[in-house]
Amino acid sequence: MATASSSFTAIFFSSAFAACFAEVCTIPLDTAKVRLQLQRKTPLPAPPAAAAAAGGGMLATIMCIAREEGVAALWKGVIPGLHRQFLYGGLRIGLYEPVKAFFVGGAAVGDVSLLSKILAALTTGVIAIVVANPTDLVKVRLQADGKANTVKRSYSGALNAYATIIRQEGIGALWTGLGPNVARNAIINAAELASYDQFKQMFLKLPGFTDNVFTHLLAGLGAGFFAVCIGSPVDVVKSRMMGDSTYRSTLDCFAKTLKNDGPGAFYKGFIANFCRIGSWNVIMFLTLEQVRRFFL
Repeated sequence: MATASSSFTAIFFSSAFAACFAEVCTIPLDTAKVRLQLQRKTPLPAPPAAAAAAGGGMLATIMCIAREEGVAALWKGVIPGLHRQFLYGGLRIGLYEPVKAFFVGGAAVGDVSLLSKILAALTTGVIAIVVANPTDLVKVRLQADGKANTVKRSYSGALNAYATIIRQEGIGALWTGLGPNVARNAIINAAELASYDQFKQMFLKLPGFTDNVFTHLLAGLGAGFFAVCIGSPVDVVKSRMMGDSTYRSTLDCFAKTLKNDGPGAFYKGFIANFCRIGSWNVIMFLTLEQVRRFFL
């Protein structure tokens, strides 16, 4: 991770680039994850392909989407996804070192406690997602569009989705699901950044480990696993609220999901989520380390 004294502009753009690159590589997994999370035990009548996807996992869902909607449908939401990662990724990662330094009063960053790392990541996660929530909403809406048991919106693209949401639901609708999104992203950001920081620091103290690609890969996998285990329930609630505007609140969505689908629904799409977030973290942190090394 970069030091707090590094230029924020350089850190922001290197973080945004790494996040966007990881997004492009892994968004088909995210699309499958969203579709799995939106499944219900009592869906509306669906065509055979949708029913087949509902009965399978990540691979079945990916194959079903590609077969019924075309391979390009796996990249639905990639444009707002890049919007999101540029803003959210750039801010949450770019602000992490300065905020971490603030929490320890300017002490040496290398000696920061795990608690301070977690608090810093929680803070940057909240700030970043409040700014980027509209991009997250549009990404989920585009990914969910076309599924038989959700509302068919038929957005023609990201800009059309922004305009349609504002026209039909009001500008405040762009912050639909902000509650669970703040909870999800603050928690996942803490799990990712703090654990990556901690894992990397731990590995570098072990014999034979150096600050290289292998260390970054192991730390990235560890960060991704923690993020999925901790953040999956709020991720499901966020996806359902953003994909279906009939929920009145975060609590309403949580209660209805628990009542109608059971506690297991909160870990629906867990494998897809781990494949997505685990690979995303590995790609993002590997890219980030190399880009920062080059520029900083």
